[in-house]
Amino acid sequence: MKLLCCGGSNGSMNMDAKNSTKEDEAVGKLKNRRFEDEDSGLGVRHLQVFLLFFALTVAYALRVNLSVAVVAMTDAASVNPDFPEYKWSEKTKSLLLSSFFWGYVVTQVPAGQLARKYGGKIMILSGLAICSILNILTPLCARIGGWQLVCALRVVEGLCQGVVFPSTHTILSQWAPPKERATLGTCAYSGNQFGTIVMLATSGVIAASPIGWPSIFYISGGIGCVWSVVYFFFGAGSPSECKSISAEEKKLIEMTQASEVNSAQELPKEQLPTPWLSFFTSPAFLVLIVAHSVHNWGFWTLLTEIPSYMKNILGKDIKSNALLSSLPYVCMFAMSFVFSTISAQLNNRNCITTVTSRKLFNSIGLWIPMITLICLGYVNKDQSELAVVLLCFTVGMNGATYLGFNMNHIDLSPNFAGVLMGITNGVANIMSIIAPLIVGFIVTNEHDPEQWRIVFFIAAGFYLVGNTLFVIFGKANVQPWNDPPAKPRRNSTPQVESQH
Repeated sequence: MKLLCCGGSNGSMNMDAKNSTKEDEAVGKLKNRRFEDEDSGLGVRHLQVFLLFFALTVAYALRVNLSVAVVAMTDAASVNPDFPEYKWSEKTKSLLLSSFFWGYVVTQVPAGQLARKYGGKIMILSGLAICSILNILTPLCARIGGWQLVCALRVVEGLCQGVVFPSTHTILSQWAPPKERATLGTCAYSGNQFGTIVMLATSGVIAASPIGWPSIFYISGGIGCVWSVVYFFFGAGSPSECKSISAEEKKLIEMTQASEVNSAQELPKEQLPTPWLSFFTSPAFLVLIVAHSVHNWGFWTLLTEIPSYMKNILGKDIKSNALLSSLPYVCMFAMSFVFSTISAQLNNRNCITTVTSRKLFNSIGLWIPMITLICLGYVNKDQSELAVVLLCFTVGMNGATYLGFNMNHIDLSPNFAGVLMGITNGVANIMSIIAPLIVGFIVTNEHDPEQWRIVFFIAAGFYLVGNTLFVIFGKANVQPWNDPPAKPRRNSTPQVESQH
């Protein structure tokens, strides 16, 4: 008996080891539950999300400013005759609006890999800083090189902004505890709408003011430069890079994230081999690509074409056009927080599983807009108020997708969230290239409501098919390929990696 107690038996040692492991796991779960239930208040992670919110505000302001500016640039006589006017056709304008995405799709996948290797902070900072400077040069390029040089400039801006979403997802996967993921992710990505709102609402006023349409680019680019300076000093890619984070908050993030991944992971996250084949043979990830793509088709069709629709079908001037064009995104901005609050309550009360939550909110965000788009196709010029209401409802409900497919990348693989976002966003933004071009070919007479009806019906069809596939095949649990086997060449001393 004495020998057994002292460890003379291998069977006893194995049993003790198993019991010890179970006890450690039980203690770990209790600690995780305590940390998850603890009201930690505002912390450094919320500051980082706040900075990401403004990063995406800047990104979308730089991205969409041309949508309103091009109306003034091609009709300066009725807006402000003191500034240059360019005789660009509807097809040329559609080409300019889509050119941003030619560069944007190219850097998506490389950005995800680079963000894993060098950190999300350096990638998003460099991308937005360069893009802001280039945006300031837009009026000069239009004057000396016409639409061709502006088109080339927009391509390069797209290349710079291609790093934004993969880097944001990489940073969120490091900072957001699982139970706060949907809320913090929504707060960060609502910057998309805020930037769109501010740009669409103010661009018309700026264009008609004494400083004219060139100031649309000067102001948005200047704000981007200011954000870059602030983020350089206060931003951090992960808790381990942040000097100001408290030990308690860092522990909260690390322990709650460690509970959903393989604790036996031997290599640091940035050194894990990327399982490309597993990505593209995973039904859950493939339908995520589809869901992201159909969302982008409808979203960017509306975002780039609403100013033209407001002017040519509803007969709104540049000032009211800009304000009304921004109104749907005010609704989306507000509704994203409403949906986030509902999701948080359902999650805290354990009413529905994560996968059910993702599918529910994605269905709200795509199927309800599908119905309103069909209705919008039958609205005529005399029903402009109804058209505005339907547009607001369509885009507002779209905010639910932030709690649907948009956070699903981190659900499937916290280790490769940025890479997954790079892939889906790259494919989805091919749709962003095609959509304005298709509108340009369909809408040969921008005053014909029947041609616009076809545009709305196509977007509704994409919404129907894409979300149906997501509901059937989508998942929200960490996939086995999140922890790929280490390559043969590795250190003999095991590395303990906390899951940031």
